[in-house]
Amino acid sequence: SRSRGETMSGSSQMSKEFFDLVKAIGECKSKQEEDRIVVDQVATLKKRMNEPSTTKKKMREFLVRLIYVEMLGHDGSFGYIKAVELCASTNILQKRVGYLTASLVLSPDHDFRFMLVNQLQRDMASINHLECWAALSALCKLVTKDMIPAVTGDVIRMLKHDTELVRKKAVMALHRFHQLAPDSVSHMVDQARRALCDKHPSVMAASLCWLQDMAVLTPAKFKDLVPSLVSILKQIIEHRLPRDFDYHRMPAPWVQMRLLQIMAVLGHGDQSSSEQMYEVLVDVMRRADTGINVGYAIVYECIRTVTWIYPNVTLLDNAAAAIARFVSSENHNLKYLGITGLAELVKDHPKYAAQHQVAVIECLEDPDDTLRRKTLDLLYRMINPVNVEFIAEKLLSFLESSSDEFLRKDLVGRISTSAERFAPDNGWYVRTMTRVFEVAGDLVQPEVAHNLMALIAEGSGDDEELDQALRRESVEHLANLLLDETDDEPVHLTNLLLQIIAWVLGEYGTLIAETEASDILPVPHMMDRLCSVAERPLLDANTRAYYISALLKLCAQTGNCPHRVTALVDTFSRSTDLNVQQRCLEFRQLLNHASVMRIVLPQDASCEDVEEDGELAFLSRFVEQALANGAAPYVPPEEDEEDEEEATDAGASSAGLKFDAYEAPSQPAGGGVPAAGGLAPGAGGQVGPAGARPDGVPGGQLGAVRKANAIGSGGLKAAVSGPWGASPATTAEPAAGDASAGMLASADPSLGNGGDASTNIGLQGGAPAPDAPRELTEKEIMAAQLFGGIDGSSRKPGVSRASGRRSNRSSQSSASKAPASPSPVAPAPTPAPSQPVNLLEVDDIAVATPAAPPAPAPAAVMDLLDMSDAPPPAPAPSGAGVGLLSSDPFASVGLVAAMDSATISPTLFQYNGQTPTPLQIDTPQFGSKWTGMAAGERKVQFESSFVRTPDAFAAVASEKASFYTIQIIQKTMEGILAAQVGSSVVCAHVKVYPTVGKVQVTVRTPDPVLSTRLVEFLEQNAK
Repeated sequence: SRSRGETMSGSSQMSKEFFDLVKAIGECKSKQEEDRIVVDQVATLKKRMNEPSTTKKKMREFLVRLIYVEMLGHDGSFGYIKAVELCASTNILQKRVGYLTASLVLSPDHDFRFMLVNQLQRDMASINHLECWAALSALCKLVTKDMIPAVTGDVIRMLKHDTELVRKKAVMALHRFHQLAPDSVSHMVDQARRALCDKHPSVMAASLCWLQDMAVLTPAKFKDLVPSLVSILKQIIEHRLPRDFDYHRMPAPWVQMRLLQIMAVLGHGDQSSSEQMYEVLVDVMRRADTGINVGYAIVYECIRTVTWIYPNVTLLDNAAAAIARFVSSENHNLKYLGITGLAELVKDHPKYAAQHQVAVIECLEDPDDTLRRKTLDLLYRMINPVNVEFIAEKLLSFLESSSDEFLRKDLVGRISTSAERFAPDNGWYVRTMTRVFEVAGDLVQPEVAHNLMALIAEGSGDDEELDQALRRESVEHLANLLLDETDDEPVHLTNLLLQIIAWVLGEYGTLIAETEASDILPVPHMMDRLCSVAERPLLDANTRAYYISALLKLCAQTGNCPHRVTALVDTFSRSTDLNVQQRCLEFRQLLNHASVMRIVLPQDASCEDVEEDGELAFLSRFVEQALANGAAPYVPPEEDEEDEEEATDAGASSAGLKFDAYEAPSQPAGGGVPAAGGLAPGAGGQVGPAGARPDGVPGGQLGAVRKANAIGSGGLKAAVSGPWGASPATTAEPAAGDASAGMLASADPSLGNGGDASTNIGLQGGAPAPDAPRELTEKEIMAAQLFGGIDGSSRKPGVSRASGRRSNRSSQSSASKAPASPSPVAPAPTPAPSQPVNLLEVDDIAVATPAAPPAPAPAAVMDLLDMSDAPPPAPAPSGAGVGLLSSDPFASVGLVAAMDSATISPTLFQYNGQTPTPLQIDTPQFGSKWTGMAAGERKVQFESSFVRTPDAFAAVASEKASFYTIQIIQKTMEGILAAQVGSSVVCAHVKVYPTVGKVQVTVRTPDPVLSTRLVEFLEQNAK
């Protein structure tokens, strides 16, 4: 009998030495012991692999040991050639081990990969289907871009192989080719379609991955596959596949999820394609909800698909019901799934968030850190001007308790962005950002600090008393921070916050004498405290320079220089830092001329324009004296003719810019925005109040209400023949009109947007008597703060920063302001219902808050489009009553859906097979076309890593989507562009915020789907 020391009994046929090696590695107590074992093994392999007596069977075991050597971080390159040689073995088991070793140890650029090309071709041409299968499996791991042309023909032949295992591997290989080089298989769409119709389910399932990647790049080419995909999914959920594909009694769950992902891509923004999916999606959600984990995964994919395709009332209600079961579960994994699904749902349909108020609050207070993070992400998506204070407080609390640097950096960015966009007033913005600087000042961008100081200096510009109150409040708050800062704890405040404190106290520190608060530092004590900070030995030199300048300003404004300040200036006049030394020397010189110091350093002079003397008249005396002493007079150089031509060309081009404001647009004859108080037709010929959303919220900026979607309309028809393309015999009947079309939700005002079904009021009946008020619980109060404004029913007024710099001390009215950088906070609302609708108004806030018609812009404004925040609309006329609603309340939404993480923009924009062409028009023509396409407006605001000017964006739009640049205004950082896609005119407006690295793009076309695709494409390419 064979000795036990030679082989181990069992199917593995590995020697005892191999098992001892694996056991010894697993029992190692330290890395050093593990390295010693592997080094010994490497020496053994080097010796025994080169022995002539080594059989291929033994070589197979040695290659497996070599895999262990490589996995543990040691070099096994001495055995690579042996793996290549074993791939040529006629024994299928040895061949598989050779291919496995080569695919695991050979790097993508290793030369030995090319040595395997001939062997792979021979194996794919073999009559033994196992050799074909082994070669195709290895090809998926070994192929490189350079190898694709050599093996593509052999792989395509394998698609017609008699064995389904080989056909499946061939489809997987082509999918790998597409991942490496999409252009190499872009012409094989027909092969992918035939694989979808293969008679074996495994081949069909393998083709879905390939089809999904191609559909993401060019959805229009695969729209006709929707009926076939629906038919396949319907057959799967009806258990028509073999039981081998079941998992925990769930039929082919991974195939179902892949089909749902493809349907989401194909149905995005396409009503006709989406309508074919409605029936099967309802059936999938119903059958998958069986109480097992894989069923929950399918339900979640259904929720994502429902939120991505063209909206439907029934599907959205089912998705909301499934989310409710998730978030109310005791299982934290299901809660996480529910919060994630809710985040997907509220992007376009924020009203559903109100149904889960208490559950979201509970998740926010859950001890599970992962669940709290996901809930914070949901809150950030829900933020609006009403709930910004509550959500910002929660984000700040999480920032204070978190120790994860990456999470802290993300939270700082989100809080800063939210505060700039939705601040209820300037005072709140200053307090919030100061707290951010306290907690994580080292993670805040310098631009945020600049915006904060600019806001304090400029104020709103509307009321000087309010601006002075803001500055006084800022001085008091920052002075208290400086008072709390002790020399024993010098790292309490970050350098950036210390610089802000120094600047504010230096500019407005004397305002402290006007306050009656007893806990505020008087000016002499404040100067003493500033000296204490500046004297710190480890203080940053740039921060020390801020404090020296602050002391200089305070001395100029008070007319007194304490002895400690003089000593400080003398000490740092010999500083090794040039900036600090220069400021101290200038300080000493100004102290000798007190009258000059008071003139050059007046209070609150940061916003004053400095008068320039272009002629430099003060130098005339020196010039005359030099000429009298015999100096040669200055002779200007002769201008070159080429320079004169360039100057002439530049003047001609600049003369083409038009700075006149657009004329107020006239009311469109049809299909435009209805006039206030008018009636607009709803679904099915019903009539309701113009501009009303189906959920009862005014929707003047949300677009026209679309027709309701009936589940099952259009039936299910196969696009291609075959067992998976044939549609079922049954066809769904169109659903009846939605009952919700005749009902209005009467929301409880204490819940912001709540309102359950029991409070609905029939259109024909009277209003029910109000219930007696009850005392709200703590969580309901928190929910009211959190979910306020989700439906856009209310909005707090904001206070904006002044739009320009003060030209002189005596004139500080808002009329003297010129346009400048965007405000970090929301501007004060100025509703003007009597004015006509300005269709050029573009809101900076992409939330479902209705906008009132803005006041017409003055003629001197150079902004191409007014980018300020729009105020809330005037309420609907009380005498209009309750109108009939469309049965699809999701056709108009307030949030622009973000691009799915899996979506990849093509190199050049295409829509229905058509590419854009430049549209060369002038500014007046652009204005007339812009006003006529308000219904097709889509807008997005994003952060860009390279777009800092409108010209940079215009270059991207011209290269990727053939846009023609009509006009660029550098002063307001705006531009307008135009293109044409088929017969559709495309007008685009861009505004760049360089200080915060953000870009806002607004696109208008007659086709809303085209606008959505184009704005998403521009966002992806300009990030």
